[in-house]
Amino acid sequence: MDMDIKAVIGTNSWGGKLYGKALRGSYVDDSVIKEAMEEGNRLGIKVYDMARDYGLGKAQKMLGEFGTDDIIISAKYTPFKRYKKNCVRRSLEKDLEDFHRRYVDIYWLHLPIDIKEHLNEIIDLYKEGKIHYIGVSNFDLEECRLSKQILENAGIPLYGVQNHYSIISREWEKNGLIDWCKANNVSFWAWAVLEEGLLVDPNIKSGFSLMKMYTNRQKKKLRDLYRVLISTAKNHDISVAQVAESFCSTKGIVPICGCRKPRQVKELAKAVDVKLTDAEIKRIEEEADRANAKVLGHDIFRFYVPKKDKITV
Repeated sequence: MDMDIKAVIGTNSWGGKLYGKALRGSYVDDSVIKEAMEEGNRLGIKVYDMARDYGLGKAQKMLGEFGTDDIIISAKYTPFKRYKKNCVRRSLEKDLEDFHRRYVDIYWLHLPIDIKEHLNEIIDLYKEGKIHYIGVSNFDLEECRLSKQILENAGIPLYGVQNHYSIISREWEKNGLIDWCKANNVSFWAWAVLEEGLLVDPNIKSGFSLMKMYTNRQKKKLRDLYRVLISTAKNHDISVAQVAESFCSTKGIVPICGCRKPRQVKELAKAVDVKLTDAEIKRIEEEADRANAKVLGHDIFRFYVPKKDKITV
């Protein structure tokens, strides 16, 4: 299957009514999500990023029910606890049962806990043909270097790194991780590209959600940035949200965006085909840095990682 991936559909907000409203401020019926998936297949946006806890477990089952023959599945093992033998295998087997598949296309170690032990088990599953590509998520630069070394010792390349990144959260770019990925032919996927709705047109009203309750407090800091984003959007006949998506793709970063409706899939497909100019990128970054908005952050999950696992290679 073609792995030239431009954009990824996130599924964190797929699921039941209560979950959807709490996380995104609204509920979207399963049938609409299925229509969005059909639109993605038509437009060539066929990659779906999953994890067992998305939708409180419902998201993966939905994907399996909708059909997975012609799509690319990105799934994860999340090590909330220390490594125990066969922990990854048991989790992947549940994934495959949900997906009605014998393999996943890309499998990510979701946190840098017991990196060597977890990756060694993922390597075994890779060799059995149950995983086609291996990535790591929420890893810092030194942990990525270690992961690449472990995989290469087994004759396997590190496919990708999946971390938080957006116009207003570019730490992985500033500390060298993204440059390292480019230098080593490692794909970089960005989650929270829209910062839970913070990087959309502020004039568009949306429903209440727990995430938005936090992010909305930052809007006053972003007034000047919004003006730049709105101006850039007009230049390309796209929306502010699409500017945030195009910002990533223009810089060689793969945006993961939570699409639940066909319209959102269409917008994502158009956004990643738009190339912002160097001058537009520079102006956006300058205003974003001046705003100094506080978001949940690139290291939001670090509290899960035991201190002794924060290694230096």
